[in-house]
Amino acid sequence: MNIGAASKVSGVSQRMIRHYEQIALIPAPARRSGGFRDYSDADIHRLRFIANARDLGFPIEEIRTLLSLWSDRHRASAEVKALAEARALELGRKAAVLERMRETLLALAADCHGDQRPECPILENLER
Repeated sequence: MNIGAASKVSGVSQRMIRHYEQIALIPAPARRSGGFRDYSDADIHRLRFIANARDLGFPIEEIRTLLSLWSDRHRASAEVKALAEARALELGRKAAVLERMRETLLALAADCHGDQRPECPILENLER
């Protein structure tokens, strides 16, 4: 199938498919006469794998590792589990930072009168 159909079926944009090819996350597909890319079912499966990994917050290099582990039927599942646990820990740290940011913004907004006066504790805090 061509890149448009591959994008539609996999849920990965054409731009990202080309990017994944450029960085060798997916192999370059066969070319049809006329030079059009021709994606196989295996390519679509790989694109979906990548999209699912991205949705779980894995960065490209970890996805590369996951793809390698996925294709190695003799790998230990412990390696995959360790990657997942490390990513979950990192996401927990990021979530805590985001929650502190949210709480700070809500506190600043609560202190702001939100009227016609020029005084604004939000801007004053950002100035510091």
